[in-house]
This record gives sequence, C-alpha cells and structure tokens, in this order.
Amino acid sequence: MKTLAKESAIYGVSSILGKFLNWMLVPLYTVTLANSAEYGVVVNLYAWTALLLVILTYGMETGFFRFANKDKENADKVYGNSLIIVGFTSLLFAIATVVFAQPIATLMGYPNNAEYIAMLGVVVAMDAFGAIPFAYLRFKSRPIKFASLKILMIFVNIFFNIFFLVICPWLLKNAPATVDWFYNSGYGVGYVFVANVIQTVVVTLALLPEVTKAKFQFDWILAKQVLRYSLPLLVLGVAGIMNQTLDKIIFPYLISNPDLAKSELGIYGACFKISMVMMMFTQAFRYAYEPFIFAQHKDKNSKAAYADAMKYFIIFSYLIFLGMVFYLDIFKLLIREDYWVGLKVVPIVLFSYIFQGIFFNLSLWYKLVDKTMYGAWFSLLGLVITLAINIIFVPIFSYIASAWAAFVCYLVMMLVSYYFGQKHLPIDYDLKTIGLYSGLTVGLFAMSILIETPWGGLNLVLKSILMFFYLYILVKRDFPLKNIPILNKLLKR
Repeated sequence: MKTLAKESAIYGVSSILGKFLNWMLVPLYTVTLANSAEYGVVVNLYAWTALLLVILTYGMETGFFRFANKDKENADKVYGNSLIIVGFTSLLFAIATVVFAQPIATLMGYPNNAEYIAMLGVVVAMDAFGAIPFAYLRFKSRPIKFASLKILMIFVNIFFNIFFLVICPWLLKNAPATVDWFYNSGYGVGYVFVANVIQTVVVTLALLPEVTKAKFQFDWILAKQVLRYSLPLLVLGVAGIMNQTLDKIIFPYLISNPDLAKSELGIYGACFKISMVMMMFTQAFRYAYEPFIFAQHKDKNSKAAYADAMKYFIIFSYLIFLGMVFYLDIFKLLIREDYWVGLKVVPIVLFSYIFQGIFFNLSLWYKLVDKTMYGAWFSLLGLVITLAINIIFVPIFSYIASAWAAFVCYLVMMLVSYYFGQKHLPIDYDLKTIGLYSGLTVGLFAMSILIETPWGGLNLVLKSILMFFYLYILVKRDFPLKNIPILNKLLKR
C-alpha cells in the first residue's frame, strides 16, 4: 500500500498538475474565443481525438504489462514488438488522415477547415506511438521521468496557447511587424490545434531515448499472443472512451439548430471540465494501480491488498466530491458567467467519475484471469445505455441528459462487473466501510444543498463544517494521522 500510494502520488503530480493547468485553459478559451459555439468546436474535435487515440493503441499498453511481467527477462523484446505494431498502424493512420482531410472535414461539418482534421490526425498518431514508451516507464517504475515528460507536454501546450491567443493579438495591435508575417487574427480556434501539434512533436522527440532501449526483433508468435490478449481490450477501450465522449461527438446531431447545438455543447464542455478534478485523481491512481495488480498477483496477500486499495480509493474519491460540491461557488469563477447555467451537471458528472473509478478497480479480475472479453461486454452494455439516453433525451433536456447518461452508464457497469467478478475472482471488499462512507457522503451533500443564506461567506463556513466532519470521521476511523510518516514524527514530538 505504501508503494502504491507513493507511486500514485508521483503520477498524481504530473496528472493532477497537468490536468489542472489544462483545466486553467478553459477560462482562457471562454475569454479569448468569440463565443461558446467556438469552444464547442474544441469540445467536439477533442472528443473525437480521445476516441481515436484509444483505437490506435488498441489495448497494447495493458498487453505490454501482462507479457512483460510474465517474462521479465524478455521485457525489452515485448516492448520492441509493441512499438513496431503500434508504430506501423499509427503511421498508416497519419498518412490516411492527411490525404483524406477534406472529405472527412466536410462530413464532420467543418468544410472550410480541413487542416483541423490533418493536424489532429498527426497528433493522435504520435500520441498513440508515445503511449508505449510511457507504459515502459511505468513498467520500469520510473514515475519521476514519466511525470517530468507529462509536465513538459502540458507546459508546451499552455505556452503556445497563451502565445497564439493572448500574446500574438497584443503584438499585432501594438507591434504588428513582429507577428503579422505568420499570425492570422481571424484564425481563432485553429491556433488551439496548432499548439497541440507543437506540444506532441516536442514530447515525441523527448521520448526517443526510451524508444532506443527496445529490442527491435519482430516476433510474430509473440505479437499474436499480445494482440490476442489486447484486442478484446480495444473493444473495452473504445466502448469505455465512447461512454465518456460519445455525448460530445453526437450532440451536434441531436439538436436541430446547429448554432444552438455548438453553443450548448460549449457550455456543457466548460462545466464538464470543472468536474475533471475527480478524473485527475482516478487517472493518477490508474497509472500506479495497473502495474501494481500484475506485480502483486502471485503474492498470497494480493486479494487483501486489492480490497484495501478499493476502500481507500472510494474514501478519497468521496472527499474530492465533497470538496468540489461544497466549494462550487469558488470553482465556478474559473469560467465566464454566461457558462454558469450549466453548473447543475457538476455533481452528476462527479458521481459518474467515481463509478468509473470503481469499475476500473473491479476490472482487475478479468485482466488477471485472462477473460478480457468480459470487460468488452461490460463496456458495450454501458455504450448502449449512453447512446440510448442521449438519443432519446438530449433533444428534450439538452446536456443535462448527457450528464445523467454517464451517471447511469457507469453505475450499471460497476454493479455488473462486481457481480461477475465475485464469481470468477472473489475478493472480500470492505462493504461495511464503503457503505458507511457512501451514506455519509450522500447525507452531507444533501445537507449542503439546504445551505442557502443571503451571505456567500456564511454558506462557505457552514459547508466547511460539513467537510471537517467528514475529515474527522476519516481520520478517527480509517486513516489515523499517526500512520502518515511525516505527521507521525510531528505527533511523537
């Protein structure tokens, strides 16, 4: 647990800091882009890139972990084969996207901006290839190198976003000769994608030293074994990412007025971003947890470790949830006031992220017993739920229906995975403690909704008392301060 916590913390620095800094781009976009419809373009196209990235990696990260841990002496050979396979398909995708950029752009509703498609196609291809070296760093337990590269990636992206959206417009106004030879003031949202291309090129170059460590000896037998294990995870991954992004992909087609659809999607995307703190936590945990479960599988106490990991994940997820909903009046200041109408989706989305994180924790059973098709079926079930709720209810209730679709989707996936997991790999989860904190969280959230006085400061004080009560129960019952190394020394003094 200490090792898992330590590596989760290091991965968390890169994940949380990176996501937080990207999160801070939302107010930049809401201020510098002309309207919420322009931000809706960003939301829509980045939803597509997230989906395509999963398709192009097709479960090879997890496949690499599985086979590298099976035969650690040949781990570099597994790594080299994974790079060859993913690199080849990524190259084909990049070429196809650039060649057919115009018809794809026309089909997606951006006929005048085919270069958006070409740029994002190249970005997705390079990111897919880079996913394998990043997985190699996790396998080698090098979280600091991993975190450094992720942070570099974020800072480059942020720098060029600020450069194109803030600095260049200022220079064009005050010293036009410095930028008018390359900067087009009317290009607007296109510079968001230009910054992304620059970021991806820089990080790909930074990963080259890790790429050279691979043994590039293609083994068709090994490749077939890895692909046989990984491809069902492609179905799982595609269905999983579509559960997260499908609403943003199909949303423009579900609202009859195209301009209104882009505007509503922009509002939904901005408010959805506020909930990403929970996703930052679950992603940091995931980076450390996936190599951890394969490494611990042969340990006789592994099931107890998995149960402890689940318990603490849920406890701290609820802590983040309460922190977000109690102080939403502060977090909302990150986005422009005309976006605040969508804040009602934040608690719903936060809960959906919690269910998603629990589902990921539960997914260890089908990965360890090599029954990854179960994960694919669970995600397909979630995809059907997401698609049905969006198609039926978005035309009536707009983006609030999309938020509830994610909630129901991950709730059902979580429950179904738990049911089958206990049949194939029974784990004695501490359901009593999990139930206690679930009830406590829902109760405190309900109380916070009733706290509505004319004084904003008083509201925050009352909600802080509720937060302190949760922390008191947490420390008193399950996380005593004496168990934290640094605080332990201070308490002894």
